[in-house]
Amino acid sequence: MNFMKFKEFITFLGTKDLIKTSHFYQNILGMTIYKDQDVCLIFNINNQSKIGFCKHMAVIHEDKNPILTFVTEKVDEIYHKLIKFRVESVEQPKINEKFNIYHFFFKDPNGYTIEIQKFLD
Repeated sequence: MNFMKFKEFITFLGTKDLIKTSHFYQNILGMTIYKDQDVCLIFNINNQSKIGFCKHMAVIHEDKNPILTFVTEKVDEIYHKLIKFRVESVEQPKINEKFNIYHFFFKDPNGYTIEIQKFLD
């Protein structure tokens, strides 16, 4: 079976404020800008994964949908950094036995739910 090979992955979401979004993703989460398209900003998550926010797209979310999950070994370090920056609605990290992960949730400036997680297996 032939599988398509993709070079990178980008998720695009809507934003009402590119400046606040840029500040949050660059200065708090430490991401760099991959491309500035004037109405859209694309941030590097890593070499193959990116996330973009666009002014011309609607901000659509409900409760914890969608969840943007960033996987890292440094869950506690990121938690403490977010507390230091006074990011709102940051939950304390905890073990989730059902999924065998260590994680926490918070909201970005657009209201999207972000999960910081580490797989425990």
